[in-house]
Amino acid sequence: MTPTLYLLRHGQTRFNAQQRLQGHCNSPLTPLGEQQARAMGAALRQQLDDPASWTLYASPLGRAMQTARLVCDELGMSHDRIRVDERLKELGLGEWEERRLDEIRPLCFALQTGEPDWYLQAPDGEGLASLQARCHDWLHDASLGSRRIAVAHGLSGIMLRGLYAGLSHEALWQQELPQDALFRLQGGEITRIACQAALLPQI
Repeated sequence: MTPTLYLLRHGQTRFNAQQRLQGHCNSPLTPLGEQQARAMGAALRQQLDDPASWTLYASPLGRAMQTARLVCDELGMSHDRIRVDERLKELGLGEWEERRLDEIRPLCFALQTGEPDWYLQAPDGEGLASLQARCHDWLHDASLGSRRIAVAHGLSGIMLRGLYAGLSHEALWQQELPQDALFRLQGGEITRIACQAALLPQI
């Protein structure tokens, strides 16, 4: 049976707000990021007829796990239902991790010229083939079931969507990396589900 997937990116992190690259390193969610995670959970709850029949997978990185726990809260699911999967973690960015974009820009011609796949130029980074292989493996792993929720990252998320849709390299890197929306992958189609309207008010 072809699986139905709901794909989420973690909420905004401290490094996101500071325009620092994360890759395999981590920083916690900001208050906005926590709201975004809850909003995604609330939007997901409206999509699912029976949340208990779905399996939630998450990248092992802290920001994804923090997001997954908040999503579980909105779905009425216990945190011990989260299944950690290394294949969902972000693209490793090597020497660029924890550095600000304005520090990297002078060192990266592809970033200066607006090439969307500039992340692949990171010294000692993970590389495209590795990201593609592990995302392909997760996407086609029948043992994970036909009803999946995945909490991943910006670049691992666009790779999963790109592989699902059969996008070219150029089209893959042109995709958005939202933290106020999630995606349903079903029947060969990808549907964007906005979550911003569900954001909780500041307290």
